[in-house]
Amino acid sequence: MEIDKLKLQIGANIAMHRKQAGLTQAGLAEKLNYSDKAVSKWERGESVPDVLTLAMLAECFEITVNDLLTDPEALPENPTNLEAAMTKVSEKALKRKADKGIILKLSSLLVWFVALFFYVILSYFEVTKPFSGIFFAYAIPANAIVLLSLRSAWRDFRWNKALISIIVWGSLLSLYVTFYVFWHVHLWKLFLLGIPGQIAILLWFRLFRPAKEKNPPEEIKHDES
Repeated sequence: MEIDKLKLQIGANIAMHRKQAGLTQAGLAEKLNYSDKAVSKWERGESVPDVLTLAMLAECFEITVNDLLTDPEALPENPTNLEAAMTKVSEKALKRKADKGIILKLSSLLVWFVALFFYVILSYFEVTKPFSGIFFAYAIPANAIVLLSLRSAWRDFRWNKALISIIVWGSLLSLYVTFYVFWHVHLWKLFLLGIPGQIAILLWFRLFRPAKEKNPPEEIKHDES
């Protein structure tokens, strides 16, 4: 069947570009936030990545999505209807990805604009002038919370570990600045709380490392070349 041929072709292209990039299956899986079993099945043609993952693979290998769909050794010819359709869908997926990037940037800009707005307004009042800079400290965890919420809504969990870490350390920084500004207390020991918090975050994501492979686990000999 044509679909089986395309699966094998995509798998061969993924394996070829992975090796050219000097990545193991486990290394590529980590970059994509998939399991290495999923990468192994792609390369063997047993399953095929979705269009968003194809776009991520193309970005990782610095190639086009069409390079993953076509046979590099074949003579130039018009792509099949299936390949053309997948290329078109992938291009739309890339556009959606670019649109999401703009939304993320605008959301971050809005958070910092609010912080700057309060800073400018309160800086004109002598009574509250020393407190106006606090808003920038609180903007750090607030920005991370906004980005975490948006990415989670889009089921994009690749940056969750970093964003949650920023929320933890940013919140501690905000508390430190608050204690210093209002009560002139250097409560630096607050940051000690971040150490077990960071360890807990690392252990949590290691324990519940996302694995998008839905098939039952099986013994697979991974290509380490």
